[in-house]
Amino acid sequence: MEMKMRRFKQLLSQEESEVILRSATSGVLSLCGEDGMPYGVPLSHVYENGKLYFHSALAGHKVDLIRQNSNAGFTVIAKDEIHPETYTTYFRSVMAFGRIRIVEDENEKKRILEVLGRRCNPDDDNSLAAEIKKGFSRCLALEMTVDRITGKQAIELVNRC
Repeated sequence: MEMKMRRFKQLLSQEESEVILRSATSGVLSLCGEDGMPYGVPLSHVYENGKLYFHSALAGHKVDLIRQNSNAGFTVIAKDEIHPETYTTYFRSVMAFGRIRIVEDENEKKRILEVLGRRCNPDDDNSLAAEIKKGFSRCLALEMTVDRITGKQAIELVNRC
């Protein structure tokens, strides 16, 4: 369900929001808990071509929740500058909504792990290949197809332009 932003002047464009998703290195993945409670977990990520990529251990609460319900959200905070004199923060953040899945195809999983690894160390393919080979059987690759992105910034940042 898409909701209209009440403070529409603070809305970031699709392009600005995607730049933030591409440049940020981590955020919080939010999943639907089996008891109706939300579950959020900080994760490193890569965003490309409308998809968010993550890696994970083979088992755990996050994996259980993904298997039960593929609905997911991912939030990145790109700026959070405190201004004590006005009791506020100058923020810039993005939320992505979509569906997440565990990647089963081994070639696809390897490609995602390479993309994630190059984010951390873009200039050492040999070391990356060895690291992926070492941990391949002990991790999952996750892919979130983004249906909707919404970005917002503090009004003070809007007024600076």
